[in-house]
Amino acid sequence: MGKKFHRFLQKNRNKGIPNLMLYLCIANTAFYLIALVTGNQGICDALDFNLGKILQGQIWRCGTWLLTYGMETYGGGGMSLLYIVFYILFNKWLGDVLESVWGTFRLNLYYLGGALLTTVLAVVIGLVWRLPVIVTAYYMNISLMLAVATLMPEQRVNLFGIIPLKMRWLALLDLALILMSLLSNTALYSGVPGWQVWLVFGTAPVVSLVNYVLNFGKGVGRLLPIKSTYRQKKRQVEFRRGTKANPNWADAYRKKAEERSYRHKCTVCGRTDTTHPELEFRYCSQCKGYFCYCSDHIRQHTHIE
Repeated sequence: MGKKFHRFLQKNRNKGIPNLMLYLCIANTAFYLIALVTGNQGICDALDFNLGKILQGQIWRCGTWLLTYGMETYGGGGMSLLYIVFYILFNKWLGDVLESVWGTFRLNLYYLGGALLTTVLAVVIGLVWRLPVIVTAYYMNISLMLAVATLMPEQRVNLFGIIPLKMRWLALLDLALILMSLLSNTALYSGVPGWQVWLVFGTAPVVSLVNYVLNFGKGVGRLLPIKSTYRQKKRQVEFRRGTKANPNWADAYRKKAEERSYRHKCTVCGRTDTTHPELEFRYCSQCKGYFCYCSDHIRQHTHIE
């Protein structure tokens, strides 16, 4: 991600729809309960993605498919009430984590941008190749989990409230399940050309993964435990070598830390995200130009005209 785009995200951090995932989770729950009580999933049929009906004028289907996951899974059929409860709570938590780290604007851009790209590609594939692309919010929610797992791979969660599991392994498990699903569908529709099967069933997951990779770049490597372990061991070896070669390693380390490049520097006190990684840095929207402040001075400084 370029520095200019990063500054743009920071400057507009609080813009957009706050608590986006909360609203989506509430809508999914409401529609699921309506279908459960009435015993009729007709409301799902009125909201899901259907290119033929979209071309007839039902434009709302381009976005309302995000609200139907509670009624219809990837393979069809309703989810159990217990599963929908865990689904809502987990995705609400994912949204809260990303919004606190990224801000409202970037979370909106990440989730809604991925949904928009999925819709556009599904329409294009349907018009060009006449293929009914499977569009579901499941993969958009997987992209949220991948983002949180990349930011905090060692974070433990209780799967279904019982099984303790690190976010890294949960993300890798879901990636493996997606691949297995695509392979099983390829085998199931063996009489259909493989590229058509992958367009129908693979467009939504591929778009979600591309959206995730574009946002994290090389950072996706943090999901892999081997690479993380390798880096940790490499740092340990370099540290041991440095302490043996230089008894005054502490002073040298502090000096080296001060010389390292930084991304954010407080305009008031001069502290950076390199020398003080525990601080949060924000850009003031009332100052003319890009002026950064640490969490101690973001609300206590003179605005630059």
